[in-house]
Amino acid sequence: MNSAHLVDFDPLSDGFRRDPYPTYSALRAKSGLSYYEAFDIWLAARFDDVTRIVTDETMVRSLAHVASSDEIEAQKRAGNWHDMPHHSRFVQFSLLDSDGPIHDRLRKQVFKLFTPVMIGGLRPQIEAHVDELFDRLSDRTEIDFIEDLAAQVPGHVIGRILGVPDEDCPQLRIWSENIVQFFDIDRSDARKELAETNTTEFYHYLTDLKRLREKAPRDDLISHMIAAERRGGMNEDEFVSTAMLILMAGHGSTIDVLGSGLHALLRFPDQMQRLRIDRSLMKTAVQEMFRFESPLPFFHRYATQDAEVAGTTFPKGTKFGVLYGSANRDPAQFSDADTFDVGRSPNWHSAFGRGHHFCLGNHLARLDMDMVFSKLLDRFKTIELALDTVTYKRGLSVRGPEELRIRWTPR
Repeated sequence: MNSAHLVDFDPLSDGFRRDPYPTYSALRAKSGLSYYEAFDIWLAARFDDVTRIVTDETMVRSLAHVASSDEIEAQKRAGNWHDMPHHSRFVQFSLLDSDGPIHDRLRKQVFKLFTPVMIGGLRPQIEAHVDELFDRLSDRTEIDFIEDLAAQVPGHVIGRILGVPDEDCPQLRIWSENIVQFFDIDRSDARKELAETNTTEFYHYLTDLKRLREKAPRDDLISHMIAAERRGGMNEDEFVSTAMLILMAGHGSTIDVLGSGLHALLRFPDQMQRLRIDRSLMKTAVQEMFRFESPLPFFHRYATQDAEVAGTTFPKGTKFGVLYGSANRDPAQFSDADTFDVGRSPNWHSAFGRGHHFCLGNHLARLDMDMVFSKLLDRFKTIELALDTVTYKRGLSVRGPEELRIRWTPR
């Protein structure tokens, strides 16, 4: 490795937290890929390089394809992933982190419930829920858009799909956030204990719910997954892991992009006005929200054989970091990439991933977004920031505001 490929990259810094895009721009400007020594990973920042990696079937998510069991155990210890029995069993293995026939088999068990037709059928339920939320908040002149509204939408909707009682959805959000936080680069013992404890509680909850559905099936995802397990489509651990993944994936990223999407509209008031005037732009506006501030800006792949990327041949076992957040601001792919444009078309962003791991819930996330922003613009004639500074979450794997205090005026 040439020392020129070493990169000064600090995703836990305050500067990166405020604005990661100058860092991403610097990475894209370098020739080839950049080596991040602290993570032993090669970072792909350009759109073409990211696409090359994630659409290559020889690039996989699971370390099991490129390392022995002893090597995997050593890497787990080095990354503080060890001694987490339930997290290892249900979170470190999942549909997201599997490949090949296992991934295809598990995805097949749940895919039909996430098609555009099936998700479109949920529109009346989502609309009623969003209307109820706005009714409760409309007499307030100031709210935290994240906590008071955005956080109340995706968990409720995905809970309905799975068959979780409405009153349990707030607890599911807490479990999900406390489990997911350990996937970022800060893996302290305290964060590790939090992730394991919440995984254990989540596991017991799902086991109890499964027993109820076994006795009294319903037309929900839990019941469909029970039927899949009985016909051999998944085993018990895969059942729990898949249910957890769907709930976790359905929470955080949609909350984050709802927050960053509104923040973008407030930063670009001409685009909010454009959307108010021409509501037919809502679909492209939602896509632009995902591109402009990708809520899941980082994933990884392992090379199962020697592979050429950006003019360099990398050996089998190389770990690549794919920076979707950078790829989606690449000026080589998007004109005026740092400008928020609600009418941007075409908009072939990578916020939902690509290839076999393309996001299963993308139709649901976009429907949630469409409904929230349509209702917001319909019901409020003015919307403005209540605080000058908006603080975003710290880390590499997530992007979204911690809080978004707004003032609004009803029509």
